[in-house]
Amino acid sequence: MPPFDDWNIIDEEEEQELQDAAFFEGKRDVILFCIDCSESMHELRDDPNYEDVKTSHLFTALEAAMQIQKKKVVVGPNDSVGIVLFNTARSSEAKNHATEIKKNSFVYQPITLISAPAIQELIQLLDAAREDPDLLKSTFPPLTGKKMPIGDVFTSCNWVLRDGAPKTASKRVFLITDDDNPHPGSKQLVTSARTTLLDLTQSGVQIEPFFIATPEKPFKSSKFYSSVLLPNVLNDEDEDEDTGVLPESISITRIDDLLSQMRFHEVPKRAIFSIPFQLADGFVISIKGYGLVTEQKKGTYKYFVDLGDRMEVANNRTVYVDEDQQAEVDKTEMVYGMAVGAAPVEGVSDDEGEGADTACRAVPLGKRPFYTADEIRSFRTLDLEPSIKLLGFKDRTELAFEDNVKHSAFVYPDELKYSGSKRTFAALLKKMIEKKKIGLVLALTRRNAAPVFCAMLPQAESCEEGGWNEPAGFHLIPLPFADDIRAAPLEKAFRAPDELKDAARIWIDKLCVKDGAYPPDSYPNPALAYHNAQLQASAFREEFDPEAFEDLTRPKYDMIHKRAGNLMKEWKRALLTDESANVVPVTTGSKRKADVSVDEAEIRSKHEVGALAKLRVDQLKDFLKSKSQPVSGKKAELIERVDDWLDAH
Repeated sequence: MPPFDDWNIIDEEEEQELQDAAFFEGKRDVILFCIDCSESMHELRDDPNYEDVKTSHLFTALEAAMQIQKKKVVVGPNDSVGIVLFNTARSSEAKNHATEIKKNSFVYQPITLISAPAIQELIQLLDAAREDPDLLKSTFPPLTGKKMPIGDVFTSCNWVLRDGAPKTASKRVFLITDDDNPHPGSKQLVTSARTTLLDLTQSGVQIEPFFIATPEKPFKSSKFYSSVLLPNVLNDEDEDEDTGVLPESISITRIDDLLSQMRFHEVPKRAIFSIPFQLADGFVISIKGYGLVTEQKKGTYKYFVDLGDRMEVANNRTVYVDEDQQAEVDKTEMVYGMAVGAAPVEGVSDDEGEGADTACRAVPLGKRPFYTADEIRSFRTLDLEPSIKLLGFKDRTELAFEDNVKHSAFVYPDELKYSGSKRTFAALLKKMIEKKKIGLVLALTRRNAAPVFCAMLPQAESCEEGGWNEPAGFHLIPLPFADDIRAAPLEKAFRAPDELKDAARIWIDKLCVKDGAYPPDSYPNPALAYHNAQLQASAFREEFDPEAFEDLTRPKYDMIHKRAGNLMKEWKRALLTDESANVVPVTTGSKRKADVSVDEAEIRSKHEVGALAKLRVDQLKDFLKSKSQPVSGKKAELIERVDDWLDAH
């Protein structure tokens, strides 16, 4: 039987936590790099990182693909990656799908699980290409005089993904090109490309383009790709009109930014829930929720058994055993209990009281009530189905900063389940932004979760500096219950004189952060990065140099001392000579608060003089808990238990 303390805990691994299939598909990720091999991609340019070295857009694209694969060796070993090159005269040599791959496209890496040998092969090609800049052009000769139809490119990608990608994986194509108008004046090829792209997206594949632009050759998506690729916008009122606009964030103005943009898009957008949104009785749309902040942790370790000649993976499993009969217990037969009321009475049967089979059961006096897993789940969810119900609206100013107690989820419409969800969602969002309102909702996002009240904060679409787009949608902010709120202890403290404040303000101004903000996307977790760098070096049999590892979060102490070192020393000397900094507050006239924590020596001294009653209940419980003793009962029972333990030890 489960411990009484864990009566309200149910394993979620057996529960269908999320209704969105993307939760299961997101376990594996498939990325197909689709890289243009036209003459402009082969054109040699000066390498910005090495002197007297030539590079090309194709080389940079392959290098970015290699870096993404090297990272996935550690953080995504179950993911799959492939590379397809188009606009090349080299024909595909793969036998399994050679007939379906269109002419002028070449499968360099078929879709396979991440493996170090395949990545090392690509690394060797790039190392040789760095020594011989013309190697890539001879290995993948560009198509001259014509361009491969983009519709055929999408068809080739579709066949490669069908042959190698798992059906339950999230599939994406990274399209990399610098040609903004591959088919000038051909409406037929534009229509063909749009049709094949629809076939690709309907099979669950997302296209993420990376358009390379240079000062000499700017990339204008309005020439071709705005008519083919579908912009992800909320307002579809003008869907019949050709807007000719795509998000500018997919255009890369500097080829050096290609890898950073790929790393940003590398993690797929996975929905954490997909549920109905009830606006009123009989008025329901469908939405998806996305987590904007998810803590990245080290991968789980596997256990291995040394069998002498080989190492075998040790699989673990949990088994529940009846101690009396020494027999394994089926988990479905287990019930959950809570330690409430009096202790069990000896001699009383374990059978439940009268009415055990009815909805309301009578529990004998002195017995603990027990519940099945379904009953516990019913208590938790209040018999509600996963959904979000709109309760009303409030002014935006009534949402306080301290109401943000948990990470919010970003809510976006899901047109596939309820037709018209996008249009209704957009209208609600627009009016709430105009009237500066927030929505109050009752949300149950998972079957095994508890319902919570949330605030829905509207966000308008915006384009920040640097080309990053903030999409339009709602932030679902969980609100605290009355039980969750704690009052902060406010005590009047001594105030520093104005001279000390002015002295501190001088060196603080010298150390202000640039732009007055902390950009989290610029500072990776150093512990995680250090761990992954070691694993990556081990996987590729490279020598790991700890001194070469750069911790971007480490403060620049030399610059700090140079800017404000002397000012900080002067402030410290002034602080030491200030009288208010050396005054000890006097608490006479007020009742002294008892120390919450006491050590074992103090408890023993009170035990010897029979003064354990002077200790508080929480102090007695903390001591008993540290000695693995029961902590239930009244204060007299706790004192007796402490006495017994100290006498025995």
